[in-house]
Amino acid sequence: MMFECEAEAWLGIDLGTQSVRALLVTADGTVLGAGTAPLTNHRDGVRHEQDPGEWWEAVCTASRAAIPSLRGRGSIGGLAVCGTSGTVLLTDAQGRPLTRGLMYDDGRAVEEAARVGMQTSWALPKALWLLDAYGPGRVTHQPDVITAKLTGEVIPTDSSHALKTGYDAEREAWPPQLAHLGEVLPKVVRPGTRLGEVCRTAAEATGIPAGTPVIAGMTDGCAAQIASGALRSGAWNSVLGTTLVLKGASASPVRDDAGVVYNHRAPDGSWLPGGASSVGAGALPVGPDPSEMDIRAAEYEPSGALTYPLSSPGERFPFVAPQATAFTLGKPASEADGWAGVLQGVAFTERLCLDYLHYLGAPIDGPLTFTGGAARSAYWNQLRADILARPARVPEQIEPALGMAVLAAYGTGTGGIALSDVADRMVRIRTVLEPRASHTARFIEPYARLVDELETRGWLPTPLATHTRTRLNEDTIDS
Repeated sequence: MMFECEAEAWLGIDLGTQSVRALLVTADGTVLGAGTAPLTNHRDGVRHEQDPGEWWEAVCTASRAAIPSLRGRGSIGGLAVCGTSGTVLLTDAQGRPLTRGLMYDDGRAVEEAARVGMQTSWALPKALWLLDAYGPGRVTHQPDVITAKLTGEVIPTDSSHALKTGYDAEREAWPPQLAHLGEVLPKVVRPGTRLGEVCRTAAEATGIPAGTPVIAGMTDGCAAQIASGALRSGAWNSVLGTTLVLKGASASPVRDDAGVVYNHRAPDGSWLPGGASSVGAGALPVGPDPSEMDIRAAEYEPSGALTYPLSSPGERFPFVAPQATAFTLGKPASEADGWAGVLQGVAFTERLCLDYLHYLGAPIDGPLTFTGGAARSAYWNQLRADILARPARVPEQIEPALGMAVLAAYGTGTGGIALSDVADRMVRIRTVLEPRASHTARFIEPYARLVDELETRGWLPTPLATHTRTRLNEDTIDS
């Protein structure tokens, strides 16, 4: 089915950890304009906060940089906003922030997490911590601050961001056990729902035309998945940035009693299962030139040191281990060998995540796509394909903001057009990577050794470790 709309382009806004990114994208995936603005992170031990006022200022800066290219070439059909999953704050009845935003990896809500049976990275424990520390307020997710400023009124949140606040995506309602919170919790709508229009005050601040439709967004992980086009059952998107997020598509929820894998509800009612790991590019040392280090790291396959590269303490996927810490077994032969160890350690964990999804019975036989900031590294992309022993695709645009532009186009388009069809039109694949069997063989032993070490430390459950070894043995025999 062809996707048609009279509007010239759609605006996607991504509230990231390090910056805000805005992309203006046409119906065929052409990027007309882009803008970025940095964000300040306030870290102290397990504390990680950002200033909500800075989110808005950065949105204004990024939007103004992205939009001028549209002048005289049409209109903006709509916009959508994504944010970091699990980031939450308190606002007053008018949507004005009362606290700083507690970021996705803020680790202070330990007692609250234990009380509600969730990971500390989820939003509900942090919301309860905020309510206890600061008193009454309205639980608000990161993008809700921006959509309220854009429309000039308090509007519902989307079910994607509400998921980690305890929202029941299957029943599409807040669960009874949260009834005592009453109106502290926001109203919820599905992603892709029209929330309102850009008001005149916001238009003057951002440069976005007044009257532009504002569409309910999704979390940054889901946004990146949409940007990858991985929306049909069995397809997966691996988002590698500061941390690692895997998001897939399934006709039904993927059940996980351990709570490691969670399921977002897609705009069409299908399911987007996934999980977020704490390993990632955030574990790489700051200072060296990444391009130069990648070239030098290619000489160490495998690395002389086995590294489990957590970006911050505690693991969330493929297992839950709040006590987990980064470690390196052996001593790197050089700075480049140490760099190689981190790149390989991330890919090993990525493979373990896919092994866990297979263990749960999730469909994983569709195409795999790489997005996220680390997907700019051609060497790391090929290394990951080799270690995963499966083909992978890399889109031209690897930004969650593109996913929000796609969702905005879907939310303002003609009824009956599937989100996957809109994405097929707007997402362009740049590269297809094939695993090299000779390289894959080099990493079998260190991967098996990492699995053994994680199990020995008591972080990786034995049933999963056993399943992983079985799959590894089958792959070795097949090769």
